[in-house]
Amino acid sequence: MNARADSVAADLDWFHTRADAYNLGTAEADLLVPELGRRALFRIGVPQALGGDGGDTFDGVEAIAAVAERSLTAAFVFWGQRTFVEYLLQSPNEALRERWLPALLAGEFGGATGLSNAMKFLSGIESLQLNATPQGARWQLDGRLPWVTNLRKAGFIVAAAVARTDGATPMVVAITDSEAGVTRSADLDLVALRGSNTAAIDVRAADIGPEHVLHEDARTFCPGVRPAFLSLQLGMSIGLARVALRTAAAQGQGAHSILLPRVSEVTTELEQLVGAVRDGLASRRFVAEPAALFRIRIRLAEIVQSALGLELDASGGRAYLRDQNRDFARRWVEGAFIPVITPSLTQLQGELAKQAGACAA
Repeated sequence: MNARADSVAADLDWFHTRADAYNLGTAEADLLVPELGRRALFRIGVPQALGGDGGDTFDGVEAIAAVAERSLTAAFVFWGQRTFVEYLLQSPNEALRERWLPALLAGEFGGATGLSNAMKFLSGIESLQLNATPQGARWQLDGRLPWVTNLRKAGFIVAAAVARTDGATPMVVAITDSEAGVTRSADLDLVALRGSNTAAIDVRAADIGPEHVLHEDARTFCPGVRPAFLSLQLGMSIGLARVALRTAAAQGQGAHSILLPRVSEVTTELEQLVGAVRDGLASRRFVAEPAALFRIRIRLAEIVQSALGLELDASGGRAYLRDQNRDFARRWVEGAFIPVITPSLTQLQGELAKQAGACAA
């Protein structure tokens, strides 16, 4: 992390002390974005000229990882907001960026990435879920996004890829909860991360125009932002694995010391993968070779499961005593989310198999 990220990492106890409540959904979900903003976390990796603290996308990855060590729910919300910020940074629509970036960086408004559907669309996994019908120089938007995180009840803006009914190239738009025809559902009944403001969005005859367009060509924009989308998401896996491995090392004493070489081995591989994320972002390798990032995502998810297993083995029966180790039980259910977050491991493995088949052919 850069110096700014290092300094804020020491100010994250607020998220740890409330991690159980946010995981269970008993804390006020709308407070997460303002608290993340108050610590200037959304500014990490954003150019200073645009109101950020400088650095690069990898600094954002490390900041999300630092939060994930304390609370995966907070890190999930952080990822959604920071990824939408990245869309604004890469959008050619300067007016849209100037309008929304200051409030998003300050944590005064919620930004949500609804592009999970678009990422699967690029791989041929599913069709786009929103349609835009031309209405003169504007469009009528219809459809549904069934799963979006950080839809703050106090207000949100969400990015989505939309198919155009006139056959033109799909585009990427940003819509807010204040648009007529945009309706947020009740929170989804998640197993964990229940305080993440995760819900569905129904869109019926919403009126949008050029002022809503993040990019006119989704097939150009989405591959360009995919490395940031996925790499920032990896901060969740990195942070969860780090804290589990650190706890396993601390607990691995006496009869459990036999686990320490394995803890060290997994820790070494984890940090090697973190280095590969940093280098791939810096070189822009992941734009031309998305499969390399897919493989890192798959392996990091496996490492999270290994790290949690090592924490359980090192803690022994204490892991099942809530008065001695409440964090482990929360991390165990948090970890179950890592393989299924879009794109899921199954989807990525299918994409890699398809690419391998095409190469063989």
